[in-house]
Amino acid sequence: MRRITRRECLKEIAYGAAGLLSGAPPWGSRTALAAGAGEAKPNFVFFLIDDMGWTDVACFGSRVYETPNVDRLAAQSVRFTNAYSACTVCSPTRASILTGKYPARLHVTDWIEGHKRPFAKLKIPDWTMYLPLEEVTLAEALRPAGYVSASIGKWHLGKEPYYPDKQGFALNVAGTDKGQPPSYFYPYNIPTLAGGREKEYLTDRLSEEAEKFIEENKNRPFFLYLPHFAVHTPLQAKSDVATRYKAKIEPGQAQNNATYAAMVESVDDSVGRVMKKLDTLGIAGRTVIFFMSDNGGLIGSTSNLPLRAGKGSAYEGGVRVPMIVKWPGVTKPNAACDEPVISNDFYPTILEMAGVARDPKQIVDGVSLAPLLKGGDRLDRNEIYWHYPHYHPGGATPYGAVRQRDLKLIEFYEDNHVEMYNLKNDISEKEDLAAGMPEKAAELRKRLAEWRRSVGAQMPSPNPDYNLEKDKAKPAKKAQKKKLKGNEGE
Repeated sequence: MRRITRRECLKEIAYGAAGLLSGAPPWGSRTALAAGAGEAKPNFVFFLIDDMGWTDVACFGSRVYETPNVDRLAAQSVRFTNAYSACTVCSPTRASILTGKYPARLHVTDWIEGHKRPFAKLKIPDWTMYLPLEEVTLAEALRPAGYVSASIGKWHLGKEPYYPDKQGFALNVAGTDKGQPPSYFYPYNIPTLAGGREKEYLTDRLSEEAEKFIEENKNRPFFLYLPHFAVHTPLQAKSDVATRYKAKIEPGQAQNNATYAAMVESVDDSVGRVMKKLDTLGIAGRTVIFFMSDNGGLIGSTSNLPLRAGKGSAYEGGVRVPMIVKWPGVTKPNAACDEPVISNDFYPTILEMAGVARDPKQIVDGVSLAPLLKGGDRLDRNEIYWHYPHYHPGGATPYGAVRQRDLKLIEFYEDNHVEMYNLKNDISEKEDLAAGMPEKAAELRKRLAEWRRSVGAQMPSPNPDYNLEKDKAKPAKKAQKKKLKGNEGE
C-alpha cells in the first residue's frame, strides 16, 4: 500500500472536515449517502475526448461520423451548444477540469512541454509544466465523501511525481506525462498500461479497464475520469472500419478523413460499452455522465466548419467543443442549452451534485452548472476568459480573449491589436466589429486586463533574441508532416 504523504494527510483533514460539514461520512465508507433525502450519492463518469471538434459527432452536426451511442446519450441529456475548453490545447484544459481554476491562475498555460520559438517576437513566460500537488483535485475533494476515483487514459499533467496516484486517484491506467500514445495498437509501449492482446486497440482496452473499475466499485460511489487518447494523432484506426468510411465519404465533404472517422466511431463504441455496463449493473439511474473534448479539432484531421480555424487557434474552432451532461432524474431528455460554459465549471458542478462542501478558503473560478441542468437558461456570470501566452503551429500567437454574452474580443499580444465578433450573428468570425464599436471594444479590453491581474496571469515579454528571418525559417513542411504522425503541439 502506498504511504500517504504529509501533504495528502493535511488535505484529508481539511476535506474530511468539509465532508462532515456537508453531512458526508468519512472516506472509505461504502455506504456514503447524499446530504439530502437519504439517497445514495451519485457516481460520475467523465468522458474527455482528445482533439474532438465541435461538429465531430452526429448530434452536433456531423454528416459523416457515425456516433449512435453519443447521440443516444444526448437524447437523455442536456446538450451545451456554447461550451468551451479553457485553452486551445490540452494540458491546461485538463488542469481546469480537475481543479476548477483557469489555466492562467495555475500558470499551466500550454501543452506540456510546449513549443519552442526562440526567435519569435515575444518570449514566453516561465510557466508551470505540471499540475502542482498543492492543488486539490476532484478526486481529492470527493474522497472524504466516500468516493473512489480512477484515471483511465491520457494524463499529460506532469512526470511521475505528478501522476494521478499522487493527485487523489486510487487507480491510474495508461496515464503518463506524454500527450499521445506511441501506438493505438498493442504493444502500446505505455509504462502504466500492462499487458494486452495481439491486434488489441487502445480505445477498446481503455473501455475494458473502465468496465472493470465500474464492476469492482458498483456498491460504492465512484468518480471515473476516462480521458481517451483518441482522436489525437497518430491517426490509427481499425482497418475494416476505416475501409467502410472510405466508401462512404463523398467528394467535397469537409470531414473527409476515413481513418479519423473510424477513430471517432471507436470513441462512440466506448460510450456505448460504458453505458451498457451501467445499465447491466442497475446503477445507470444514479450515475452522472459528462462528455466533452479538451480543445477544438485539429485541422488536417477534421473540419470544424462553420467555426473558424481549429486546435491551437484563438478563434472558435480552437476552443468551442461538444459537451453533453446527463444527470438522472434532473436533466430533461433531449434538452439544449446555449448559455456559454467552460471547463472550469465541472469542478463546482460535481461537488454540488455530490453534496460535498468546498473549503471556503479554496479559490475556484468555475461556477456550478446545476441551475442550467435543472432547466434554467442563464448563469449569474457575464464573462468567460482565455489566456494563451504562447505560440502554436495551429495559428495562435500569444493572445487573451473574453466572451461577454454574444460578444467575443481577442487581444493579440504581439502588436496589441484587438478583434471583436458577435458570435450569435457571426459564428464563423468573419466580421470584425472592433473598429466600428470602439467603446465596447475598449470596455472588453479593460475587463480582460482586470481579469488577468486578478488571476496573476503571466505575460510574454519582448524577446531580446527576436530575429524575423530565423523565425520564418522554421520548417513548416516538417511541422505539417508531424501533425499526422503524432506531435502533441501540432
